[in-house]
Amino acid sequence: MDFSTVAQDVINGYELSKAEALSILQTDNGKILELVNAAYLIRHHYYQNKVKLNLIINAKSGLCPEDCGYCAQSFRADTEIDTYPIVSKQTIVEGAREAKRKKIGTYCIVMSGRRPTHREVNIVTDSVKEIKDEMDNIKICACLGLVNNEQAALLKTAGVDRFNHNINTSKEHHEQITTTHTYDDRIDTLQAVKQAGISPCSGVICGMGETLEDIVDMAFSLKELNVDSIPVNFLHPIKGTKLENLNELTPIKCLKILSLFRFVNPTKEIRISGGREYNLGTLQSLGLYIANSIFVGDYLTTRGQEATEDYKMIEDLGFEIEDNPFETDAKQFHAHC
Repeated sequence: MDFSTVAQDVINGYELSKAEALSILQTDNGKILELVNAAYLIRHHYYQNKVKLNLIINAKSGLCPEDCGYCAQSFRADTEIDTYPIVSKQTIVEGAREAKRKKIGTYCIVMSGRRPTHREVNIVTDSVKEIKDEMDNIKICACLGLVNNEQAALLKTAGVDRFNHNINTSKEHHEQITTTHTYDDRIDTLQAVKQAGISPCSGVICGMGETLEDIVDMAFSLKELNVDSIPVNFLHPIKGTKLENLNELTPIKCLKILSLFRFVNPTKEIRISGGREYNLGTLQSLGLYIANSIFVGDYLTTRGQEATEDYKMIEDLGFEIEDNPFETDAKQFHAHC
């Protein structure tokens, strides 16, 4: 495959077949720079050299009844993590203030658990209302587990801009990762969010024993769902979880995976998410030639690198932090209507 030619075709509206997508994952390692450069052509066309920053607050930790094999917060995991119920409105709002100080475009309110209670939804909505009243140009993403139409409508009314609920893996591989909810349960939540008028965010975790074909299926499933933001996580195996002994990823494989998602979903925000530092290592900067978004700071139960290192990486690349995510999203929307 002539990657640069195909990249230009994609910019002009061409849609890859699954066979072509699979060939990206099978690229010879010696051609990785050619692949990254081609993915960058697509990234630059839609996002120039802007980098969107995201920050997580772990608003409720552990105590989760689900059996997801990758997760330190699952009741099946034998891990030493902080566990606590939902934090106060004041804590959530102060987290947004910190995000604003750090030039964060999207502030992500994340809770463990199968689905939020009525009380938890109220705390989140009250927090979001206060944040929106106080701060301009900060986007709020909620990640609260499974939600229904009524809960999604409440979140929309409060001012939630985006809702994250990852598909995590392919439909074929889903039962190997969790059995306490189905793949379709996740799709139902995304549909409820979309129906409420909230921007849908959904991504994957790679390195969980899936095949290359599974990864291709993930990319095409998200394309079919037409989500706006795709966080690509790379498994950071945690001792005490079901997947603690998996170590299937290399930095170059991660770059191939990111490139696949960019080619298949060219107009979408692609975010390098959990496991970035652990799996990409010294090649993190190459990932930003493909993806246009990263998390800054720590993840839910694993540590990220210092924010100053992320800012330095962006500066060294000659890239710039996206100042106004609302404005950029509007430009993207009008460009593709």
